[in-house]
Amino acid sequence: MLFNHKFYSQFFIIIIIFYCSHGLAIDKSTTDDDEERMHPLFNFKATARSARLEKRALPMLRFEYLKNRELDSNHWQEVGQSILEKQLKSKSTLNTNLAKNVIMFLGDGMSIPTLTAGRVYMGGEEKQFSFEEFPYMGLSKTYCVNTQVADSACTATAYLAGIKANYATIGLTAAVSLYDCAGQNNTAHHVSSLAAWAQAQGMATGLITNTRITHASPAGIFAHIANRNWEDDEQVLKDNSDPNVCPDIAHQMIYSDVGRKLNVILGGGRKHFLPKLKRNGSRLDGRNLIQEWKSLHGSTAQYIETREELLNLPESTDKLLGLFAMDHLPYHLDSDRTVTPSLEEMLQVALDILKTQSEGKGYFLFVEGGRIDHAHHDSLAMKALDETVEFDKAVQLAQLQTSNDDTLIVVTSDHSHTMSVAGYSSRKNDIVGINNSQMGLDGLPYATLSYANGPGYTNNLLTQSTGFQRKNLQQVNMDDKDYQFPSAVPLDSETHGGDDVGVFAKGPFAHLFTGVYEQNFIPHAIAYASCLGSQKTACSDGLHPRR
Repeated sequence: MLFNHKFYSQFFIIIIIFYCSHGLAIDKSTTDDDEERMHPLFNFKATARSARLEKRALPMLRFEYLKNRELDSNHWQEVGQSILEKQLKSKSTLNTNLAKNVIMFLGDGMSIPTLTAGRVYMGGEEKQFSFEEFPYMGLSKTYCVNTQVADSACTATAYLAGIKANYATIGLTAAVSLYDCAGQNNTAHHVSSLAAWAQAQGMATGLITNTRITHASPAGIFAHIANRNWEDDEQVLKDNSDPNVCPDIAHQMIYSDVGRKLNVILGGGRKHFLPKLKRNGSRLDGRNLIQEWKSLHGSTAQYIETREELLNLPESTDKLLGLFAMDHLPYHLDSDRTVTPSLEEMLQVALDILKTQSEGKGYFLFVEGGRIDHAHHDSLAMKALDETVEFDKAVQLAQLQTSNDDTLIVVTSDHSHTMSVAGYSSRKNDIVGINNSQMGLDGLPYATLSYANGPGYTNNLLTQSTGFQRKNLQQVNMDDKDYQFPSAVPLDSETHGGDDVGVFAKGPFAHLFTGVYEQNFIPHAIAYASCLGSQKTACSDGLHPRR
């Protein structure tokens, strides 16, 4: 994106003039008032002292305590003791059983602030997502080999294949850079995923997402690709590469060793499997890869496109391919829930099939809530929080459908985003509304949620002859699910963030996931617990007989 340097120079001059006209120094030396400046005492009570803050404060906050017990110190003592008892009980004995089954949940772009804001959106600051109640958690460092801030491609290689890779590449070592078709074609650079390791042990395997099935995160299960955008042959050709040398992601899903053996594949992205002519797809080779999948797998394999078909599958189904949209599945807030299945519904069907097809050998299932990320990129904070709540419903179902004795559940994210939760709003204040504790120095309110960059920049500014002024958010419908939240830097798409992300685990060897570690450690720990792959495992350590 090109920037007008003259324009921005004038913009910053206006800012400096604004500061000076208000008697504010750009570089403040330490004074006795610094503590008040950095930690303002808002107009909680009407006092003479509060007059000094009138320009920044909203009218006196009137707190309505929904839980009067919170005023009593005994309440907080009880809360602390209850958490202590839970921690002691859950950690008194380590679960070192074999992880016969593994379910890995990936909240794409599910940053720590997303969880914080999501709790309030869900009902209150004191709420918790179901996976936040898991007994063990850690933080993973998400950077790529060649970038500080990661994308969903290099991270998929890390948390699924156990190695860090280059930005925008999937299933390849860091010896392969973006667009390197020859490097992609060299199998010496290929790295296999947890799904491949599970299939080698005879386990059933599955993949669920509400994005395109060829998108970066799900592609990490089965693909080796030098450009995450090579979802079909048209995209490969656009970059002057040969799809016959570097097969696209959709082709690899149908014909790769891992893709062919997947028992369940549910998501969107139908267009990448269909020819551009006749079927309104995007393939230029004229192939219908859906029909080819059906031919490969016979009469007991089912291909479906609707929720109704998903919920009424023949009991004989041994392989399932469901592509419920030409592109990504719609956001939960936009979807027709009679037509589009939820993650929860897809998970239930997948578990039923995997339990049967595993024949007692266990299963590995990857579940992605991918639209959290997309909402953040468009500064659609409300939708990002709503998608996080929907994602958690699937996690809750997985816990109900499995046993802690033999199933390891890991919930994590691939990277963060730049959304922050700011200000000193009163409890229960609308998290997707106006911060109710203070005004900005320009005399206007600001949103509790905002982004460091993104498309919400221009959406929240007024252009005047004297320069720019922020819109008055009291005159904006922030309840609109498509409202783009403010951002500090104008970009067409908000970027990822580089901060660490949470990892939550329960079940066999869940204690391995505590601490702060490289993201690529995650599959090593899963493999250890489930005796997968050729590296160190609980079986090689003699804790369990080999599978």
